[in-house]
Amino acid sequence: MRAHQGVLRTGAALLTAGLLAGCGLLSTEPEPSDRADGRPGDSSAPPPPGLKETPKTPPLPAALTSQRPDWKRCTAPSGGSAPGSDWRCTSVKVPLDYTKPSGETIAVALIRKQARDKDRRLGSMLFNFGGPGGSGVEILPRAASSYEKLNSRYDLVGFDPRGVAASSGVSCRTDEEQEQALRSVDLTPDTAAEEAAFIKDGADFGAGCQRRSGKVLPHVGTSNAARDLDLIREVLGDDKLSYFGFSYGTELGGTYAHIFPQNVGRTVLDAVVDPTADGIGHARNQATGFQRALENYLKDRGENPKTGSERIARMLARIDRKPLPTASGRELTESLAVTGIVTPLYSQSGWPALTAALDEAENKGTGDGLLQLADSYNGRDEDGRYDTQAHSQRAISCADSKARPTVDEARALLPEFRKLSPVFGPFLAWDTAGWCAQWPVDGEHETPETSAPGAGPILVIGTTGDPATPYEGAQRMADELGKGVGIMVTNKGEGHGAYGESDCVTAAVDGYFLDGKVPDDGTTCG
Repeated sequence: MRAHQGVLRTGAALLTAGLLAGCGLLSTEPEPSDRADGRPGDSSAPPPPGLKETPKTPPLPAALTSQRPDWKRCTAPSGGSAPGSDWRCTSVKVPLDYTKPSGETIAVALIRKQARDKDRRLGSMLFNFGGPGGSGVEILPRAASSYEKLNSRYDLVGFDPRGVAASSGVSCRTDEEQEQALRSVDLTPDTAAEEAAFIKDGADFGAGCQRRSGKVLPHVGTSNAARDLDLIREVLGDDKLSYFGFSYGTELGGTYAHIFPQNVGRTVLDAVVDPTADGIGHARNQATGFQRALENYLKDRGENPKTGSERIARMLARIDRKPLPTASGRELTESLAVTGIVTPLYSQSGWPALTAALDEAENKGTGDGLLQLADSYNGRDEDGRYDTQAHSQRAISCADSKARPTVDEARALLPEFRKLSPVFGPFLAWDTAGWCAQWPVDGEHETPETSAPGAGPILVIGTTGDPATPYEGAQRMADELGKGVGIMVTNKGEGHGAYGESDCVTAAVDGYFLDGKVPDDGTTCG
């Protein structure tokens, strides 16, 4: 779930909540070059019949396609620890502008843990954990224990997509400016003055991105990230791309499959973004998904979901009128309270924390629990420093989407969205207008193109209780990929992502990646 301030994230970084750390700057200690055996296939082959036209880009120069990664020890990020001796870091040069492939380049940061079984190695597996804006270089080392079985035969490779973290990351605001906005801007405005402040803040955010990151801002969209993926595949020496994408990473994977169907290797998309939804459609999907998750939580507590939701909505209205105090001296605003409620809904394991935080807010009149949850989601540390995922997320989303709804259009959505969710609906309806307000870069499309005739089978995993990327989106992705390409796997359960949560899904994915065993289309787990 995302928001105008970047308060709530669409990505699957919540699959690894609290696991953000990893590889910072490269050290000066070189690591011997150890390219995979074999040369890449011909990525310039014509697409198969039936593939929709995509923007063509000129061939890449040999100076880029013949790069040899110089893997080095990873140093500790600021305030963190190094990821361990098994991990190595490097970067790959990619065109800033793919229409000018011999022009200026930027560096895409990579991190790798090599396959344990060298004799049976299958190649590299690239991961994207979502966002958009999640740093694979930071997340993968902390999440790697979940992929130990895959690491037996694959090199695990994380990367920071262009515009993210170490890969020319987008920066739009200082920590102080972010704190001020979160404290003072009402994300569900009730008056003309609040509406004007809301839209001005969105425009100011975009202007800040333009001032600080104007060079990369027009080029951070998903189609360019997909082209980076293919160049990385080639530089790593893989004939086909083996890829594991979560949440926004599924949109990136679908986009890659559309542009490079002939290079699709074993690919899994988990917690799937609906490729048929525009900006308002995504907001509608998330209002439905988070309300569904909240109702499942309330049922688990033995509460009536309708009356429980109305009770929480009334609490938010009270907080909107009078924010709650906290021990830190900061106030819990309505916007921060919504963020705090959303955070533990990403996983059923977070439900006890939600119960404790709601009990404190409703019965003690203090907001420490919800504020702590919101800070975790917003990437705020104890010293008041924010990460820049919210900046990258917004820049990538607005570079992708042409949608620029007005205040009047957002206001007109309110009755429908309140009906979908009395708790999250108003927030998401207003967000449609604030997210890309007066954005300095035009969007690329209404909805992403993910049709991929001629590609190999792609596993598409949808979880019935997924709050951020509702199950229906996975069904649509499988349909869009095409018959024989999108292989639908249903996980009956809760949470944002199924791998590692469902033994049945995990076994199916492992069997596919390691042995090439494709599950039957329509397989159901749980």
